[in-house]
Amino acid sequence: MGLMNLFGFGKDKGQKVFEEEAEAAAKITAQIEGALGGINNLDVKYDDGTVTLCGDCESQAQREQAILMAGNVQGVTGVLANELKAPEPPEKQAKVEFYEIKSGDSLSLIAKRYYGDPMAYKRIYEANREVIGDNPDLIYPGQQIRIPLD
Repeated sequence: MGLMNLFGFGKDKGQKVFEEEAEAAAKITAQIEGALGGINNLDVKYDDGTVTLCGDCESQAQREQAILMAGNVQGVTGVLANELKAPEPPEKQAKVEFYEIKSGDSLSLIAKRYYGDPMAYKRIYEANREVIGDNPDLIYPGQQIRIPLD
C-alpha cells in the first residue's frame, strides 16, 4: 500500500456547507464544481470528518484549490487526495507555500510578511479566490490558503 497523504484541517473552522453528515459529500462536490469546474470524474466521499477526493484536475493549482476548498469546510478534519490527479508540473512550476490564517491576520499583513509589501495582498487573494470568496477581508483563523512564492 502506498503512502497516504492526509492534509489536516480544523474541524470547527471553515464555512458551514452541510447540516448532516449524509449530505456532506454532495454539498462539498457542489461547492467544488461550482467554484472550479473542469475536474473530470470528480468523486467526493465523506467519512467521520475525512474527505476523500478522486478525479482528474486540469492543473496542479486546480488540485490544490480543490483540496483547500474541501478542507476549509466546517466538520472536515482531513482530506485524502491520493486519487485526485493533476498533470505533472512543468519544470518551472510556481513555488507555493500553504499558510494557516491566525487571529489578527489580514491578507495585507500576510503579504507584508512574505513579500515586504502589504499591497501585494491582491496576489495572495487571486491565488485563493475560490477558497476565500468575493471579499478578501473575509478570512478567518484556521483557514488554509496558498502563498505563491515565485
